[in-house]
Amino acid sequence: MTWTELVKTFARSRITQLLLAAVSGTIVGLVIFGITRVTGRNLFIVTGAIAGVAAVLVIQVYRRAAQLTEVKVTIPQFSELTFVVNNEARQVAWKLFVETVTRIATQPLDDDKGLLREALTSLYSLFAITRETLKNSRPSIPVPGSQTVEHLAVTMLNWELRPLLSKWHARLRQFEQMHPSEPESAWPEAAECRRELRVSQESLRSYALGFARLAGVRDVEAMMAQVAMKLPPGSNPATPPT
Repeated sequence: MTWTELVKTFARSRITQLLLAAVSGTIVGLVIFGITRVTGRNLFIVTGAIAGVAAVLVIQVYRRAAQLTEVKVTIPQFSELTFVVNNEARQVAWKLFVETVTRIATQPLDDDKGLLREALTSLYSLFAITRETLKNSRPSIPVPGSQTVEHLAVTMLNWELRPLLSKWHARLRQFEQMHPSEPESAWPEAAECRRELRVSQESLRSYALGFARLAGVRDVEAMMAQVAMKLPPGSNPATPPT
């Protein structure tokens, strides 16, 4: 047996572990004994120093265990916001990014192509899926001075999707019910609806980009440009979080 193997065997032995535990316990006991003999102002100084060190160690262990990441995201109606996400939040952001970027929510809809009904139905589905994703996910633990992925998702629902759908979904449905044999192009408000849809799409692209950054997707700008230009898939794919 070599010297290295002998050392490893000794380190793994139960006797060695018991000796190390005894030595560690002795040191801790001496430290506690010394602290208990401190009185007056020195006691507060020592106690505060220990509490500060313990707090730093706890924060470092928590951040390492949760793998927290700080991300800067700029979204419509708001300035740049700071988000702190862990692995679970990144998975939620990845799901929302996929649902957002693969729908008409972020893909161009030309005046002479596509149907408004399909576009509004797709956005309605995005609303429902986003809500269900949040309901089925564990709430993020908020970090002071930062936002969570839930905040970004709820803001998208209440500031972008809800106003657009509550206005145009009802109006288009009324036209369809009153003129069942008329094509959608005969709807007098079709042009205005498409215009507002394009404005909302620009905002939704920002939200999709935000979800991608929170999820840790690489080459997201290239992927978003690929979607906007309708390039064939696979030319520069984004990589999902691991």
